[in-house]
Amino acid sequence: MKNKIGKAINGIYNRWMLSDKGVIWERNININGRIYIRKDSGGILTIGKNVTINSAAEANPIGSGIRTTIWLLGGSIYIGDNVGISNSAFVSQEEIIIKDNVYIGGGCKIYDTDFHSVDYSERVEMGDVGSKHGRVIIEEGVFIGAGCTILKGVTIGHRSVIGAGSIVSRDIPSYQIWAGNPVKYIGNVRGGHDKECRTNN
Repeated sequence: MKNKIGKAINGIYNRWMLSDKGVIWERNININGRIYIRKDSGGILTIGKNVTINSAAEANPIGSGIRTTIWLLGGSIYIGDNVGISNSAFVSQEEIIIKDNVYIGGGCKIYDTDFHSVDYSERVEMGDVGSKHGRVIIEEGVFIGAGCTILKGVTIGHRSVIGAGSIVSRDIPSYQIWAGNPVKYIGNVRGGHDKECRTNN
């Protein structure tokens, strides 16, 4: 009974959060726990159909107890159909596109911004006027393992796999497996086409 009441309260909270932040969403969204969305200025969050979002410690055995958090710092985020997200963080100053059938493991972070300038005077004296940002695209069927960080300007190609704990700061071709810090080419995904599997590293 207690679990049912908790789920019902979470459901009410999540519907309020989606509505309050002007989220555009389709049917069959399943949020386990409570999602957190912050919209500082502009930007739109769009969520497709049949999306599952884990946002509680008890919702995922991976061990990442953080809630799924989405910050729109003037940017927009699009989440396609049949996407699974576990206890992860997204921050957009420009645009993050997550296409259909993508799985994002527990504790991942996807940022399309550097947040702060690497230049001392810009960062400390002028309020980060030189901080950089760039669109992130996660193509159809990508699987991102737990604890990965995807940085600004990156495109991950169709059905590629990113190993757990990886830092991705460069484009990843389609149908490939990459892992590490910095991320490195490991091999090809079975079933990928030869032309699309050629590495450019």
